[in-house]
Amino acid sequence: MSLQRQPKGMTPAGQFGSKFGFIMASVGSAIGMGNIWMFPYRLGQYGGAAFLIPYFLFVALFGAVGLSGEFALGRLTGTGPIGSYGYAMESRGKKGGRLLGAIPLFGSLGIAIGYAIIVGWVLRSIFGAVTGAMFSVDSQTYFQQMSGRFGSVPWHFAVIAVTVAILASGVLKGIEKVNKFMMPAFFVLFLFIAVRVAFLPGAMEGYRYLLIPKWEALLQRDTWIMAMGQAFFSLSITGSGMIIYGSYLSKKEDICHSSGITALLDTLAALVSGFAVIPAVFAFGLDPQSGPPLLFITLPKVFDQMPMGALFAALFFLSVFFAGITSLVNMFEVVGEAVQRHLGLSRILSLLLVGAAAFGVGVFIEYEPYMGRWMDTITIYVVPVGAVLGAVMIYWVLGLPTIKKELMLGRNKPLFKGFDFLAKYVYVLLAMAVVVLSIVYKGIG
Repeated sequence: MSLQRQPKGMTPAGQFGSKFGFIMASVGSAIGMGNIWMFPYRLGQYGGAAFLIPYFLFVALFGAVGLSGEFALGRLTGTGPIGSYGYAMESRGKKGGRLLGAIPLFGSLGIAIGYAIIVGWVLRSIFGAVTGAMFSVDSQTYFQQMSGRFGSVPWHFAVIAVTVAILASGVLKGIEKVNKFMMPAFFVLFLFIAVRVAFLPGAMEGYRYLLIPKWEALLQRDTWIMAMGQAFFSLSITGSGMIIYGSYLSKKEDICHSSGITALLDTLAALVSGFAVIPAVFAFGLDPQSGPPLLFITLPKVFDQMPMGALFAALFFLSVFFAGITSLVNMFEVVGEAVQRHLGLSRILSLLLVGAAAFGVGVFIEYEPYMGRWMDTITIYVVPVGAVLGAVMIYWVLGLPTIKKELMLGRNKPLFKGFDFLAKYVYVLLAMAVVVLSIVYKGIG
């Protein structure tokens, strides 16, 4: 490909119409299930408020150099990982970048396949809360019914259809418009639930679990490793999704500022989720375990015992649906853009092919143990490698002078001192550490 960047008007889906829309879309991609079912558990397990110290440090680092770097690479090249990695390699007179760019792309598709199943469970849970079906049987039984073999086909299909329909309208009318509604709604709904939960008898134990600092945890290696993994994966630094959103960003926007706001809102979402979920679990003497059981088994038991529990269950799962669908939109978009651009197909046909592929594979792994193994494989062995490739492409192959020039567009202040060292050495080395630690710990994010 030519090293001359393609004009923004040639991007397949258009451009974000406002900085707010871009930030909401980026936040929508970042906020996902990990904020809701994993962060609260880890916060309590690894030191309470003490866990926030390493977590905030890693979020600040990864947001400042990782997230901003992916946005900048996308805006510079006007395309996703295949074209962007090819551009970076060709800037050095080398080939093979496009092939390497397919790795994070495969990671995004792999996550999307499993994610669509989970969001389908969420959609079915909304229906179950509204109709009362969720409370007519034990929550364990209800979850087993919808997570069995071919147990959630229509809900799974509906999620993929909704995602494709959103994306069919392009960036401005589809991605931006939906995120500008869903993300504020997510925060409002979760704040509403958190306030209600605060008045439950026994909720104070949950706050103690979350907030009382256990300073000795800072001396434990696992606290720092889990904080790093949570921050890394929570910001959706995958070497693909944020690159494609960056490709739709105006040259007038300050990427560093947008990255900081995105990281801040993602962190706030995790904290609000913790205050909504954990105190409610403690109020009814249940176990604040991590993973799908917390979302689909433990919390329905909580709502079943609450006054107006069906209403709060519906609102809770609706907010989770918003978080899930906005993340899924990003995953489908980065794959769809690659299919459209590199196979020369129309946007609609490209999205239909991506949706068909996601459903065609996903329908055979709806059974929860299969889905769990699929997601473990993708998130442990594929996604971290894609993220490392992105980091290396940005700061070692393309190089600091080129990426810093892009970061300075739309910005009046210089980058902070130490940016070069943190980006090229600390961030890239930590990204590599995430790959190794994900394998050793069988997942850290």
